[in-house]
Order: sequence, then structure tokens, then C-alpha cells
Amino acid sequence: MALLVQKFGGTSVGSIERIEAVADRVIQSRLQGHQIVVVVSAMAGETNRLLRLAKQIDEVPTQRELDVLLSTGEQVTIALLAMALNKRGYPATSLTADQVAIRTDNAFNNASITQVDTDTLQHFLSRDHIVVVAGFQGRDSLNNITTLGRGGSDTTAVAIAGALHADECQIFTDVDGVYTTDPRLVSEACKLSAIHFDDMTAMARHGAKVLQLQSVEYAESHRVSLRVVSSFDDGEGTLVNFEPSSAAGAVGVAIKAQQSLLNVEKPIHEVEQRLQLLGFDVWCYAGDNHSTWMVTAADALARLKLIMGDLAVVEENVATVTIVGEGSGQMWPHVETLLLEHELAVYQQTSTVRCLSLLVQGQDVQRATAILHKKFVVEAESLDNRPLLAVS
Repeated sequence: MALLVQKFGGTSVGSIERIEAVADRVIQSRLQGHQIVVVVSAMAGETNRLLRLAKQIDEVPTQRELDVLLSTGEQVTIALLAMALNKRGYPATSLTADQVAIRTDNAFNNASITQVDTDTLQHFLSRDHIVVVAGFQGRDSLNNITTLGRGGSDTTAVAIAGALHADECQIFTDVDGVYTTDPRLVSEACKLSAIHFDDMTAMARHGAKVLQLQSVEYAESHRVSLRVVSSFDDGEGTLVNFEPSSAAGAVGVAIKAQQSLLNVEKPIHEVEQRLQLLGFDVWCYAGDNHSTWMVTAADALARLKLIMGDLAVVEENVATVTIVGEGSGQMWPHVETLLLEHELAVYQQTSTVRCLSLLVQGQDVQRATAILHKKFVVEAESLDNRPLLAVS
């Protein structure tokens, strides 16, 4: 008998019919003799609906009160799923994060989990209950409600799996696994049977949405095996594990679309220090000694303008395309030549040992991704028959 933590996202529980289907899926695992903890998100669209309500009151709402509001979506889902399981004759108990005792720091809207108390979870598991836990939420040291940021239910599931020493943390979603790039943009994207944590982390950091970055980093540091599987179809999905890869070079292409290019009249060291202090995910590079160029998500503009003051929006439709893999940071001369051949402009490029990130125009992101994926992933794999380790 294994102990499994199964997480179902908003699309998977997006309607009463989907919640009933999730109940059936959970029972399949229970019938195999496994102990089950289920972590669920709010129903699809609910968090955005609540956010719209908040912004009708205040365009930049108080962060503490926003967390109080946004955390309510998951409470609806846990109750409905527990009802569906109990109706089928399988004892189930729903728990909010506070009832579990999931503790976080005090970074409202983007909190990090600091501790998970397992006593309550173990109590119900020992009574053969399926435990249904609200994802995305926690409590800080002052007992304030906190939320974990977009995709935070993944982090809740991973943290619970780590605390319980679960055999596997299974992330059920609307895709059937992890791909070499976004299959909605590139038809040649390949689904993977397995991926190393290093590649998964790099891709998540640079825009891959199948798993949230914080959850991947937490799973890696706590040695929790992850499996990405479809809520809608049967299949083994993709296992995220610690098996080393022999592959060298590009292993996948990640995308951050709907970005904005900004300029602020402050030196880069001052800008970066302030953004890090406030927890902003912004790509910065220096314009000159007195100004800094920044790339950030378009939906962060209101808050960014509030804290940075005199901020000029230079371009509202840009995207970052990142090639990931050992040695990718040294590939810029080859990438530049390839993109010039296809008349694709690059505003800026930055690199690390295993990542090469390119800032391109928003309307070029699909074509640039397809070209880079074909040249450096598909063709490279066919030449040396090495395993692909990447994500979309």
C-alpha cells in the first residue's frame, strides 16, 4: 500500500460534473489499496472572478485583505469533493490549510510554506479517510490568512507529500504530461516519460506552466518525486525525478508571453535591490548609468508603477523565449545567425550556464519558438539519438 498525494487543478474541478469525475478517479486509487490525500484548487475561473471583484473596489487592493478573499475559492471545492466521495460510500474529510496547520511566512499574495503539521492528516488517514485539503492557502505566524501565488496548490501538494514522506505526489492537470515546448504553439513538441529536476526547474523558472516553480524547487529540496498526469485521460504521464541525463546542449524551449518592456530612470543596482525586496519577478538590464530596462508580466504593471514611481512603458507586447540545457548559454552566436536568417529581431539576450533567454516581439513568439525548437531540440535529438529532457 502506497501513500499518494493527488492534486487536481481548477480545470479538473471546474464544474459539478468534473468534481464527480475527480471523485471517481480518486476512488480508483483507493481501490488499489492506497492511502490518499487530495489537494484541490478553486474551480476554474473562480480566483479570477474574486480578483475582479477586488479590483472593482480598489485597483491595487490591500494585500492582506486580498488573501482573505482569494482563499475562499478552495474552501468551496474541498467541501464539494468531500461530499461526492462520502456519497459514494468512501469516508472523506475536508480540511482548510489552517485546520491542517500549514504555516507560511508573511509574504501576502506570494507566501512560502515554512511548516506542515501532519498530526491531523495522520489522524484521518489512520481512520481510512480520504483527506481533501485546500490548496493555495496557509496561515502566517500572526494567524493571518496567506496565499501562495498563482499555481500555489501544487506547492501545497508537494509540501504535504514531503511532510508525510508520501510515495509520490501526482499532479493531475488538463495536459497528459510534460512536453519539450508548448504543444499549443509548436506541433512538433514531444511528451516525455521522464524529466530531471534540474531541467524542470529551469523551464518552470522561464515560463513553463505545467508545474509551478516554487513547487518544483520544494519537491527537489525535499526529495519528493512528482508525476504529471491528465485528469481526463488514462496514462502514465511524466515522472519528474533525480535520474541523471547524459544529454548535452539544448533540451527544451520555454516561453513567457504577454510581457512588457519598461524603462525607469534609476541605476540597475538600485532597481534590482528594491524589486528583490518586494518579491517582483522582473528581468532587468542596464540602459546606461542612470536608467534601467525591465521586462515583466503585463498584469504586474499597476503594482510596479505604484512602487517605482516614474516608469515609462516602452513596449507592451514582448515575450521571452528561453533555450534550456547544459551549454545553452554559449549558443548565442548560432542562435543569432539562425534568427537573422528568418528576419526575427531580438531586443536583448541574457545567458547563464544552462539557459539562453531572448527578448522578442510578442507577435514573433510562436515563430521564434518553432524555429529554435526544431533546430536545437528536434534536429539535435535526431542526429545523436539522445534522450529529450524538457518541458512546456
